[in-house]
Amino acid sequence: MGIEVRYASFLETKKLLWLVASVFVMVLIIQYFGFPNVYVVPSLFSSIKGQVTFLDSFQSGNSSVSGNLTLASVLNTNASNIVHEGIAKTELSKTSDGTVEASNVTMIEDTEIEDKFLIQDLESNNLPTFESVGKNSSLSTLQVAHGSEFVVPTPNITSENNFVLDKTDRDDIAHRVAKNETIDANPIPTTDAPRSTVISPLTSSSQNQSSTDHSCLRNIPAVIERSDRARKIVPSISQMNYMLQQSQTSFCSMNPQWSSVVDQELLRAKDLIESAPLLQSEPGLYAPLFRNLSMFKRSYELMEQTLKIYIYAEGDRPIFHSGPLDGIYASEGWFIKLLQENKGFVTKNPKKAHLFYLPISFRLLKMTLYVPDSHNRTNIIQFLSNYVEMIAQKYRFWNRTGGADHFIVACHDWAPAATNEIMSNCIRSLCNADLRGGFQFGKDVSLPQPNMHRRTDPLAELGGKPAPKRRTLAFFAGHMHGYLRPILLKHWENRDPDMRIYGEITKASYLRQMKSSKFCICARGSQVNSPRVVEAIYYGCIPVILSDNYVPPLFETLNWESFAVFVQEKDIPNLKKILLTISDKKYKQMHGRVKRVQQHFLWHIKPSKYDVFHMILHSVWHNRVFGIRPR
Repeated sequence: MGIEVRYASFLETKKLLWLVASVFVMVLIIQYFGFPNVYVVPSLFSSIKGQVTFLDSFQSGNSSVSGNLTLASVLNTNASNIVHEGIAKTELSKTSDGTVEASNVTMIEDTEIEDKFLIQDLESNNLPTFESVGKNSSLSTLQVAHGSEFVVPTPNITSENNFVLDKTDRDDIAHRVAKNETIDANPIPTTDAPRSTVISPLTSSSQNQSSTDHSCLRNIPAVIERSDRARKIVPSISQMNYMLQQSQTSFCSMNPQWSSVVDQELLRAKDLIESAPLLQSEPGLYAPLFRNLSMFKRSYELMEQTLKIYIYAEGDRPIFHSGPLDGIYASEGWFIKLLQENKGFVTKNPKKAHLFYLPISFRLLKMTLYVPDSHNRTNIIQFLSNYVEMIAQKYRFWNRTGGADHFIVACHDWAPAATNEIMSNCIRSLCNADLRGGFQFGKDVSLPQPNMHRRTDPLAELGGKPAPKRRTLAFFAGHMHGYLRPILLKHWENRDPDMRIYGEITKASYLRQMKSSKFCICARGSQVNSPRVVEAIYYGCIPVILSDNYVPPLFETLNWESFAVFVQEKDIPNLKKILLTISDKKYKQMHGRVKRVQQHFLWHIKPSKYDVFHMILHSVWHNRVFGIRPR
């Protein structure tokens, strides 16, 4: 009898163990495949604290979320930051009392033309929410800010993988790139200040610091260190090329929460691009201008055949769905306008989208929400945070990739600082493409910045004298923004008839000099970018880029050394000697290439093949294709 009882007990125990094991295996299967329509228990294997947990019951044709989304706290604010389901439109305005308290401020001069600004710690309690902004005033007339504009100080980030470079030779760069150690340089000392922290709406602070979901991110340059020794080291253009090359083989975005057909399409496109047949020439394209003509041609064709973009309808004008069509921020407006009019790339079905566009004009965002003379832009950062939070709650697509398949096109100087945390995983096309400001090779795109004079005729005033009739060796004129231009003028203004270096001059004289000079000095202003780079190309003048840490436009595609000259800031006293080392034969070759590359920087009212609209789109597509990895 005792033996039978023991045997029965053994059988029951065995059944119980099999049951527990079966349940455990089912949990593992659900966790591994990440089914989107099933409640996923907290990961048993995640090393990330603050893991995003969601219950997604997305139905076809219904974009509302019927479950819950656990989000990290964004800022210390008295107002609720929760954006309810079903919000499709919002009102925009200034803060309720028109002022925001500032503390711990650091002032750094900014921009080419207009504004100035003061940045503070993000601990004010008088911050507008996405819902509350707009309840107290109308935006029928834009509030244009005047006064001072400043930039966010670059974070002083410490990491076990980040240290200061002692050498800049190729082997040292390779070693540090492999460890996610990046180069920072600025020969002119700047004032450091503690960086205010904005926690991404979809990750905890620990996630932002460790990025453990992004295992590949630690293989590429991503963070700029701020030590005094690092400022003395500037990456050359050849070193930037090497860093880009490393990023294309090591960068990967966040693994998607679940697999999708569009992911497989992107992976297939990547394989086809990497196996592209060798081309020596191609009608309409000039091989020396490209890093790899064969891969570009195949990638561009696949983009035309495959790419689908979903544009979020949320958000009201003027901040969303419109932008400036003239001036130095016109790239924002022209891209928004042309993409929204495009029927080939845009899809109404988000399930078919390879990319998701956040149609924000950062120029109009600043003009609309910045309170003049407030010396505070925390409401702008809060506004962006609330917008992303709303998108994340209303749609499942942001959460699937952590925003890695979302992108912005932003030409205003504030865009990098305003999005470094909130949209850290997004592909950012930025005019202010500063390696010290958080620009990431393999993810971010350097955006061309023209100065558009006529919105009805973007191609006005193109052209210039042929190479033999350009008598002036070098030309520069402009406002005295930032630290570098006064140094340039100190060394060269009225010192040499071959070096026509001025302060402010008339527009007519400016155009005449650009169209008759061999080399145009594109000296940085308060930020690394300058519209002179694109202007020089428009007027047939070889760009001389005088801006340390600046990543030139469309860098992942174009071979900039074939048609531009790069001079480090410390070499200003030797500027003429450097230019004179370029032989007449070499100059004529580069001049011819400038004329050929011009087509890739032109905006057309109706987009044309290989124009700047398509080139920007291709760079975003390229980074998404080469950033994705199999799940």
